[in-house]
Amino acid sequence: MQTLPFSKIRSFLLVISFVILVGGTGYYLGERKTSLVVGPDKRVVVNTQVPAGEDVDFALFWDVWGKLKRYYVDPDKIDVQKLVYGAISGMVSAIDDPYTSFFSPKENQEFKDDLGGQFEGIGAQLGIKEGRIIIVTPLKGNPAEKAGLKPNDFILKVNGEDTTGWTVQQAVTKIRGPRGIKVTLTVFHENSSSSVDVTLERATIVVPSVTSWTKSVLDITEITGATEAASIRKSTDMVSYISLSRFGDHTNEDWDKAVAEIAANQAGAVRGLILDLRNNPGGYLEGSVYIASEFLKSGIVVSQVNSDGTKQEYTVNRKGKLLSLPIVVLINKGSASAAEIVTGALRDYKRATIVGETSFGKGSVQTPFDLSQGAGVHITTGKWLLPLGDSISQKGVTPDVMVALSSDATTTSDGQLAKAIEVLLH
Repeated sequence: MQTLPFSKIRSFLLVISFVILVGGTGYYLGERKTSLVVGPDKRVVVNTQVPAGEDVDFALFWDVWGKLKRYYVDPDKIDVQKLVYGAISGMVSAIDDPYTSFFSPKENQEFKDDLGGQFEGIGAQLGIKEGRIIIVTPLKGNPAEKAGLKPNDFILKVNGEDTTGWTVQQAVTKIRGPRGIKVTLTVFHENSSSSVDVTLERATIVVPSVTSWTKSVLDITEITGATEAASIRKSTDMVSYISLSRFGDHTNEDWDKAVAEIAANQAGAVRGLILDLRNNPGGYLEGSVYIASEFLKSGIVVSQVNSDGTKQEYTVNRKGKLLSLPIVVLINKGSASAAEIVTGALRDYKRATIVGETSFGKGSVQTPFDLSQGAGVHITTGKWLLPLGDSISQKGVTPDVMVALSSDATTTSDGQLAKAIEVLLH
């Protein structure tokens, strides 16, 4: 019997192994209903068919895709990647939930930069109301506020382009841009009879999440011109104040520094604390629990009812330094999301008196998922309930003491702050 050389045996075994590997891979991909296609740039594209149990026919999608590629008058201008992002964005927006959104890589990075506290634009938090883009919060000291934009202003156009049907991220992408470059917004102010064009120059927006002070009421310049301050303007009582602009990446550490200074004054003549959450658009849920825990000894801060029917309770998770200091919370129409959680928890436990206007009413939970190529999607996966079971969505939080801020208020006539101090003192 003839003996095969070892080299031939090895070659034979390698061929058999390759055949088995290819066959097994083909079987696996077949079972997964996955096809491999070599694209025009020689890359292998993996296409997964409709998942089991889903009765969806994508023939129409590919029919339109093919016709665009074949018949569009400027085929060289077709960006295939933009078509893909546009298709995904359209699919997500069809759910008809303004907070469930697809983010292209650029938009995803912009969102993360926003929470980080620095970006270039006009300095306004946007939302959707009645299907239109709306100003939730103009950030203090930035172009939007300086131009007179206010919470609940509708943005009808951006540089002449109608915003009807836009997502929040589409609006953000159009409005943001390099500092020094101007953008024109067509704005419909609340209770106005007609729209106006507002031209703003973009700037680098750096937003400190926490500002604080401890002063004698006599020295609080923000209320010197407020009629609401008539009974307290000459008081020498000491009051502490913390303004929280958002719940972002550095909020907790900035908060701790401010609280350490205030806590050191508790043994002195400080009568109490004003927690200013006006125009705070929210941010991280964990941040709201952290802040609420500064004032509450124990208990549920907020409950989250998830899409799978489960319920998760977020409780006080640390020992706060301001557990007994009297608190007044300031809110307005621009207070949203995490800001509403803190406000609602302090109200439900009767830990604070709430002063101002009914808050925005954003009480749903978005879970962010990072995708390939730097893209992302935020999906509404739950709803928040306050400690007594109330939902924030649509309703917001109603203050104990209603005070509307006058449209002609100045930096020295903050009537809401004046009323908050009056409530704190009396």
